[in-house]
Amino acid sequence: MMEEVLTYLGIFLLACLKSILPPLLGPAAGMKSWEIIVITVAGLMTSVVIFNFLGERIKEHVLPIFIKKPKKFSPKTRRMVRLWRRYGIIGVCFLTPLVLSPPGGAFLVATVGAPRKQVFLYMLIFGLMWATIWTFSVEWLVDLGLVRFRND
Repeated sequence: MMEEVLTYLGIFLLACLKSILPPLLGPAAGMKSWEIIVITVAGLMTSVVIFNFLGERIKEHVLPIFIKKPKKFSPKTRRMVRLWRRYGIIGVCFLTPLVLSPPGGAFLVATVGAPRKQVFLYMLIFGLMWATIWTFSVEWLVDLGLVRFRND
């Protein structure tokens, strides 16, 4: 029982960092498809809530610890601004599970001041979409025999 709880907790914490990890690791842990989707979306939304409410505080208090002399326009900040201007809130929320990490996408929308209700709604919609696609894609690859797990 405790081992199962730790497995679920570990996969949830990985989902908080990168949304593709639970669909990849869940089948190896013996999880059902719906469990993988729920854990993936829960991890994504946990990151979104944390970074949306704490994004400005992190930017002011935590980043200066790691970045001593921040440049106003680094290549990374230019990419983020370009991404925001080109795609807006829907595009960033769409790309967050796919390309950006949940903390990265949530931090981006929090620092540009996007409306929280819209951020939560779009992140939930696109998180569900990507979690479902990834989970059933991995399941399909296992069914085809292209991916195998040691306990199979």
